[in-house]
Amino acid sequence: MKHFFLAALAAFSASHAADLPDLPVVDLSNQKDRPTIIAAGTEQTYQGHPTTVLMPDGKTIFCVWCINHGGAAGPMARSDDGGLNWTRMDELLPPGFKTHQNCPSIYRMTDPAGKERLWVFSAAKDNRRGPGMPSIMSADGGKTWKEMPPLGFPCVMTFSSIVKLKDGRYLGLYHKGPGGADKAPLDVLQTITADGGFTWSEPKVVASVEGKNPCEPFVFRSPDGVELCCLMRENTHKERSLMMFSHDEGQTWTKPVNTSWGLTGDRHAGVFTKDGRMVVAFRDQALNSPTKGHFVAWVGTYDDLKQGKPGQYRVKLLHNHAERVGDCGYPGMELLPDGTIVATTYVKYAPGKEKHSVVSVRFNLATTDALVKP
Repeated sequence: MKHFFLAALAAFSASHAADLPDLPVVDLSNQKDRPTIIAAGTEQTYQGHPTTVLMPDGKTIFCVWCINHGGAAGPMARSDDGGLNWTRMDELLPPGFKTHQNCPSIYRMTDPAGKERLWVFSAAKDNRRGPGMPSIMSADGGKTWKEMPPLGFPCVMTFSSIVKLKDGRYLGLYHKGPGGADKAPLDVLQTITADGGFTWSEPKVVASVEGKNPCEPFVFRSPDGVELCCLMRENTHKERSLMMFSHDEGQTWTKPVNTSWGLTGDRHAGVFTKDGRMVVAFRDQALNSPTKGHFVAWVGTYDDLKQGKPGQYRVKLLHNHAERVGDCGYPGMELLPDGTIVATTYVKYAPGKEKHSVVSVRFNLATTDALVKP
């Protein structure tokens, strides 16, 4: 038995030792004039888990988040200048929104008649005991909001990503464990809306991996428009993150496989830049990473991602000062017309007694390219 244990330990150590950093890192986290504080944490208030959405004008951004780790919804802010300045708008939201729980996520969807609406979905109501996936909706570009009936889908968190299909419908992905709880095993589920967000199809499991826990899916379309790709957090954190692909608009998905080392993290979100590259932000969870637990971004091509190649480099966007390692991330990622990327996250921004803040970082690849050491 002793020899078996030592052999297993040696094999485990060898596999992890081989999982070493294979990308240079550009560090923007020490540039203190770069971030913008959207909502400052205090000794009493923890600001957590934001998502964002960019409006068609290319400069208006909405941001929603919750109070405490996976706690109550309620806050919302708006920027009219691409994330430079933010205005709180909590008072415009329905009173019942404050009873929604756990990582509210904001999306922009258009119905078959061409009417665009903003939706904010949450995980549950009344401290996660009520119906799954309640929401609020705006039909006038965020000026007014009303509470909508819950979808009734048990979940850990609501949709972590939604993508538009070629026929105009929208596909949403989320995850849950047994009975909707966050206990293992975790599965990723898919549902589709044909009316711009009002009603959704019966959810079905699209990613279930023995011995692993896929969650927090980020789905997006390939640059050529041919396929859908989904990056997923792997919640055992023993290896790398996961990815899968669909060549038939979500009807079927390939078996999930490991990503490259550099894409290993929690709650991916990304954008394609004008030169065709991809920038994906997340909470770093890569084994042996010098930036593990901090807010980072991966830069590479879609081919790099799909083929499991390392990519070009990583960017350390913000340093996380939290005692709880890795308590940051859950980003919103928006690309402005001038190439500026607005990456928004929650993070303990500085040492001290103040709790987490919601923070955005503006950067572009011309800046980070110039900082990459050969």
